Amino acid sequence: MRKTRFRLAIALAALLSAALPMTAQEQTAKIHGHVQDPTGVPLANGTVSLSQDGGKTAKYSFKTDANGNYTGDGVAAGTYAVIYRNPDTPQDKVVDEFPDVKVAAGADVQQDFDMSRPEYLKNLSPEQQKQIEEFKKKNSAIMKENSVIKNLNADLKQARDDNQAKNFQASEALMQKDTQAKPDAAVLWVELGVAQKGLKKYDDAVTSLQKAIDLDQATKKPNPQLEGSAGDSLGESLARIGKTPEAQAAYDAAAKINPTDAGLYYQNETIVFSQLGKPDLTAAAADKAIAADPNRPIPYYLKGQALVNQATVDPKTQKVTAPPECIAAYQKYLEVAPNGQFAPEVQQILASFGEKQQTSYKAGRKH
Repeated sequence: MRKTRFRLAIALAALLSAALPMTAQEQTAKIHGHVQDPTGVPLANGTVSLSQDGGKTAKYSFKTDANGNYTGDGVAAGTYAVIYRNPDTPQDKVVDEFPDVKVAAGADVQQDFDMSRPEYLKNLSPEQQKQIEEFKKKNSAIMKENSVIKNLNADLKQARDDNQAKNFQASEALMQKDTQAKPDAAVLWVELGVAQKGLKKYDDAVTSLQKAIDLDQATKKPNPQLEGSAGDSLGESLARIGKTPEAQAAYDAAAKINPTDAGLYYQNETIVFSQLGKPDLTAAAADKAIAADPNRPIPYYLKGQALVNQATVDPKTQKVTAPPECIAAYQKYLEVAPNGQFAPEVQQILASFGEKQQTSYKAGRKH
């Protein structure tokens, strides 16, 4: 019996001994929090220290992360001065402090350093307080501006989608609202002008598109693509209200400011004058389009169409003869786009003039 009791006592002692580290572990606590300066900016790479001798020595220290947050564990229960210092703060100075923070065993204490609190601000000098207020005002204005820009960008995307889908009325309404909110944004006036052109409000479109160009030209870094696109739509709007010289000038300006897309702009000019039934202007625009980009088939076709009416009929033989430039334009169309939309029509026209046709062509670049 005694031997059995002795063994039980040893086993109990062993169990108590094994339990001691766990009990000590349970007596520690955690601490966490967020650190931000008087303007609300998180403070990164600073140090939060726990001291029990008025800050002379740190019993525990924890770093703040990029978001101004810190965490720490293994803190013994007790009352601490919780101190924050920036990376460049001298050891005998503090940025902020809470002198009597009670840390209970097993707790996870939250201790934030919000330096915008009145108790902190009142200890700053009048000059420091003034600088903080000025910063807050500027920051508030920036935040407001960023919010406006975010909303405008969303509206701009919607307007572009609407214009692409020919939902011009919705795009016009959206851009009218936004150009009033931010009248100095050239890109908004471009989309408004495109919508007005789509609605055949050509006079309004001219006003909006010209304003977009003027605004962009006044900036330190003009945007060639924006001005080119605006000039392209401006040229069409002017042409459709009968202002031909102004329209030609707008297309030329668009091609000059953004030569990369000159072929596209002049092709659009060719199409517009063709739709308006102006063969001479169509042929002239086609020549500019071909010079800018000889691989676009449409200008060749429209040039041929513009010149075909100059064909003559021999009264004796009744043979129809087309101008050489007309024949050359049609043949070039087939060379660039042998399987193009208008290829069957062009082949019939050439056959009617008795022109021999090539049986095969090299395929041109697709457009």
